[in-house]
Amino acid sequence: MWVRNFAACGKCFASDLSRQPVTEVNVSLGSETGELKFFPNNLEFESGKRYKLILKNPSQQKHYFTAKSFADASWTQKVDAGNVEIKGAIHELELRPGSKAEWVFVPLKSGTYNLRCTVAGHTEAGMVGKIAIAP
Repeated sequence: MWVRNFAACGKCFASDLSRQPVTEVNVSLGSETGELKFFPNNLEFESGKRYKLILKNPSQQKHYFTAKSFADASWTQKVDAGNVEIKGAIHELELRPGSKAEWVFVPLKSGTYNLRCTVAGHTEAGMVGKIAIAP
């Protein structure tokens, strides 16, 4: 997919985003001991670079990775979850106990975005974070 975009810093880039090298970033949703946190809970990405976000849920309960504004500011190449590959806009991912998902994306719009788990009581218990996209 060819994309032309004017980033917040004002520079223009045109490239085939799906062919860029990918940087892997691992995030755990919860912990084996039942902590309601993202590990790490602060993520930093650079606009225009391709990433593979590897999400794992080591806990005994389901969790959501919810970051709608961040997803809106990014181009999603695909999400791999089990034997399913998902394409198109992603706003929230549910990870059941012991599951894993891989989200390949390119951040396009710089800013700081909220991350949270929308399972009842999890946000209030501190399962929140920030995602920053640098220009």
